[in-house]
Amino acid sequence: MPLHFAASRIGHDAILARALSCPHPVRAANDNGRPLGDIMAKPEVLRATLLHFAKHGLAAADQARERAEAAQRSGEEEVFRHWLAICRQLDRRLARRLESGGR
Repeated sequence: MPLHFAASRIGHDAILARALSCPHPVRAANDNGRPLGDIMAKPEVLRATLLHFAKHGLAAADQARERAEAAQRSGEEEVFRHWLAICRQLDRRLARRLESGGR
């Protein structure tokens, strides 16, 4: 004898439906709460960041940090600031450590 599932007609009031659903959307895990204006303040940095991310994927922040460190060692302040800005867009904590001289 086959068994057939009959869904509850109550919908969202069912105990199982309430247990498995969230009443409101939860913030995305990677959402750091920065306003869009902060991210879009310098379109050229955003464009460079997106291109850098497209090339390096999830390693993009570390790559930007390495390039910033290399520019700092060679005394290229403008290049350092460029890579620091890209690093900041990708990972603010990593950029803070880079600015403070820590690793």
